[in-house]
Amino acid sequence: MTPLETLEEQVRRDLELTAYPRPAWVPPRTRGGEPVLDVLVVGAGQGGLTLAFALRRRAITNVLLLDESEPGREGPWTTYAAMHTLRTPKTLTGPDQGLPSLTPETWYRAAHGDAAWEELTFLPKEHWQDYLAWFRRVTEARVRNGVRVGSIRDAGDGVLEVGTSEGTRLARRVVLATGLAGNGAWSAPAIVRDALPESRYVTTGAPVDFSRYAGQRVGVLGGGASAFDYAATALEHGAASVDLFYRRPEVPRVNLFRWMEFYAFGAHFPDLPDEDKWRYSVHFGRVNQPPPQQSWYRCSGWENFAHHTAADWKSVALVGDDVVVASGAGEFRFDQVVCATGPTIDLAARPELRDLAPHVATWGDRFVPPAGWEDAGTASYPYLAGDFAFTEKTPDTAPWVGRVHDFTYGARVSMGLNGNMNSGLGAGGHRLADALSRSLFLEDREHFLASYQEYDVPELTDLGRPRE
Repeated sequence: MTPLETLEEQVRRDLELTAYPRPAWVPPRTRGGEPVLDVLVVGAGQGGLTLAFALRRRAITNVLLLDESEPGREGPWTTYAAMHTLRTPKTLTGPDQGLPSLTPETWYRAAHGDAAWEELTFLPKEHWQDYLAWFRRVTEARVRNGVRVGSIRDAGDGVLEVGTSEGTRLARRVVLATGLAGNGAWSAPAIVRDALPESRYVTTGAPVDFSRYAGQRVGVLGGGASAFDYAATALEHGAASVDLFYRRPEVPRVNLFRWMEFYAFGAHFPDLPDEDKWRYSVHFGRVNQPPPQQSWYRCSGWENFAHHTAADWKSVALVGDDVVVASGAGEFRFDQVVCATGPTIDLAARPELRDLAPHVATWGDRFVPPAGWEDAGTASYPYLAGDFAFTEKTPDTAPWVGRVHDFTYGARVSMGLNGNMNSGLGAGGHRLADALSRSLFLEDREHFLASYQEYDVPELTDLGRPRE
């Protein structure tokens, strides 16, 4: 057997050894003859797969993942991500939920060899996608690709109606595992969108043919990791020049994510008082994070690259064939613009959340920040319960929103690292799976009590003497 085949045998053995208690326990439901899923997960990338496995470990098996992408193209890694490697340390865990034979390192050593692992600093993004595909296969996640979710509505009696491109699905719980833009949309700022035709700008949240930048003057609005990755890739595809613009007066140097990577922060951030959560989130926004060192080098090694600080864009106009940008660093002329300003937080921008959006509470609805800590961006995030569930804007008007759980980047203010982030997959998947298990059990408590009282399978079957 190959090393990978040997590992897969070990995975099967480990799953058997740790399967107690074994029985699937959630009583099946139907509505009008139609089966009702216990959990429907929107998204089959790393977040959805992590949760599906965590639920399997709790013997919750009536679970379906839907993803609009074709197999192997879920998430950003082989679609729009322009980095060469993950930014998280290669020793990350999470999807494995504590099972050593399922960790990324164990898979990598089996797939590529011990020497390749030892030489590695960060995981190549394509290898991470390969790991997720392998993880999906060996954990037997139930996934349907090429299915778009278009609506989530209350169907009454503890059931949600999920409209999809394949028809309607019924589910007791819905989990959103739709990534960075899971609570909004990738969108160019109005200053760009209102001034330029779509042929002149892109965002960093959609696949791009970088050959379009050959011989072009490119302006990049934003200074995060994706901004540098897109700038570098444009340069590598022959851009005549690339200028990158920071609003901040200095380039960030400190990555607070590295501070966050200890057990208690990932596991217990959701248990903090609201004021603490708010201060963590606002401070992160003030400090931000730098691009990875290698992303910086990918850009700084080019003579035709420049970055500008304190250079927010004041105006954008199409003058003749030039995109003219007036910024804090002066006037510039470009052929193309890259908007690396991230996704919005706007539930109504996502078709599947439009019915839910008017009923969902935000942090602005629930929390008044202390003086000096006001932040409109943070206030726009959804205010989630401790199980990632949406909460009602107006109490007792739409309790069904609490059956929808937000396992996306939009959870970060309420849940810390426990959204879709690589660093939070382990703790987040564990917390969410526990919460779903608890809620399903409590909801069916009358069924379990009746079953308990009716249980009559004899264990003592022989009242005679021992037989020789």
